[in-house]
Amino acid sequence: MYEYITGTLAELTPTQAVVETGGVGYLLFISLETFSQIEHSERVKLYVHQVVREDAQLLYGFASKTERELFRQLISVSGVGGNTARMILSTFSPYDLQQIIAMENAVLLKNVKGLGLKTAQKIIVELNGKVTPAAQRPGAGPVAGSAVYEETMAALVMLGFQRSAADKAVCAVLREDPAATVEQAVRAALKRL
Repeated sequence: MYEYITGTLAELTPTQAVVETGGVGYLLFISLETFSQIEHSERVKLYVHQVVREDAQLLYGFASKTERELFRQLISVSGVGGNTARMILSTFSPYDLQQIIAMENAVLLKNVKGLGLKTAQKIIVELNGKVTPAAQRPGAGPVAGSAVYEETMAALVMLGFQRSAADKAVCAVLREDPAATVEQAVRAALKRL
């Protein structure tokens, strides 16, 4: 069992990373969340989950232990495999996923491509109580959870932007101008997206 791999980032796509260490290149399947955190790095440390199947041995890599733990909890749900769990973590940040499960919002969770309402409900039923929501969005400071933040995020998601991309833009805008109104925050975030 592997805990993590540290090395040079030899290749990177939004779904895969090749980390070279000790003359060996390890292919790891990653989420968009991890991709966005390592895309400008030369050296990386990815926490690993190994899946051994009859026909393959797969490595999934994560930028944080929290994301890896959520992945493990997701694949513990019957009917949720590695690729589905990775798709969920590509759609929602670990913080957002914890909040969705805590609020039992299956309708929002089913927005993940290829995930039906029944599977979303099953995930929530099986993981509610096991997943502890973070008190605050990591690295966001006092921005997350504010009314302006929530309304701005809702507007951008309704406009069709990915939640993770919108989150980064909104947090950056509100850190620069904490007194911004929802309208100002939406306009400034749109310029960043």
